[in-house]
Amino acid sequence: MGNTLGLAPMGTLPRRSPRREEPLPNPGSFDELHRLCKDVFPAQMEGVKLVVNKVLSSHFQVSHTVHMSALGLPGYHLHAAYAGDWQLSPTEVFPTVVGDMDSSGSLNAQVLLLLAERLRAKAVFQTQHAKFLTWQFDGEYRGDDYTATLTLGNPDLIGESVIMVAHFLQSLTHRLVLGGELVYHRRPGEEGAILTLAGKYSAVHWVATLNVGSGGAHASYYHRANEQVQVGVEFEANTRLQDTTFSFGYHLTLSQANMVFRGLVDSNWCVGAVLEKKMPPLPVTLALGAFLNHWRNRFHCGFSITVG
Repeated sequence: MGNTLGLAPMGTLPRRSPRREEPLPNPGSFDELHRLCKDVFPAQMEGVKLVVNKVLSSHFQVSHTVHMSALGLPGYHLHAAYAGDWQLSPTEVFPTVVGDMDSSGSLNAQVLLLLAERLRAKAVFQTQHAKFLTWQFDGEYRGDDYTATLTLGNPDLIGESVIMVAHFLQSLTHRLVLGGELVYHRRPGEEGAILTLAGKYSAVHWVATLNVGSGGAHASYYHRANEQVQVGVEFEANTRLQDTTFSFGYHLTLSQANMVFRGLVDSNWCVGAVLEKKMPPLPVTLALGAFLNHWRNRFHCGFSITVG
């Protein structure tokens, strides 16, 4: 008996190709878990500051900073940066050498190297009055969906002292990242370790991050309401100092007016705000900030001019 309904045999029905899942993204560095929230808050300003940036070539640039404040002596900083030819992203160029020296001779320097396609290294040196204060070495390996980092701080084989920090982050889904941090320190007569667990969930318009361990907790929430408004909330608790802080910050962008406004209020009765204004076509940026601590009855303000 023929197929009177005109249906194809079961064996000849077209099969749906299995849905290809996109690979999980790399979670990034452990130090950048709270970056989106922290960028919302204004930076502290006090006194008068003049910054002059000069690009000498496509690889080298310098900046001069003069800072005058009522809280201390006037200071001068010379900042120099060199960027190589290997650019992995708009914000990552290798090799990179950055140095900053003030009028007293103190130096802060960083060297970033790309040893392999997935392996990065960083060295940090800090001196104060011609004496080494800090030296730190980092090694970071970025896999397809995980990041592992090992840091050695102030290693001293003779004095048998070292600070070692290990980080690991793993992307479980496209939105969920879990990981941890282990801090180990050793010096004569003292040795200890602190373990911290971390988690980050990223949605379309918001990001929630939590770090919790024996040393305390750090939670942050970032929300992008629209192209102009961003808000951030931070909660920090330190078990050793028995201190807890809650902060709320907001970021307002007025693109037509070339202005950016940042503000904050925290549980220590401190309020502050910074207003930045660009002056096109001149390469000049003006910034005015004010901060008031009601609990300690302290007020300070600042003004800065950035050229270049």
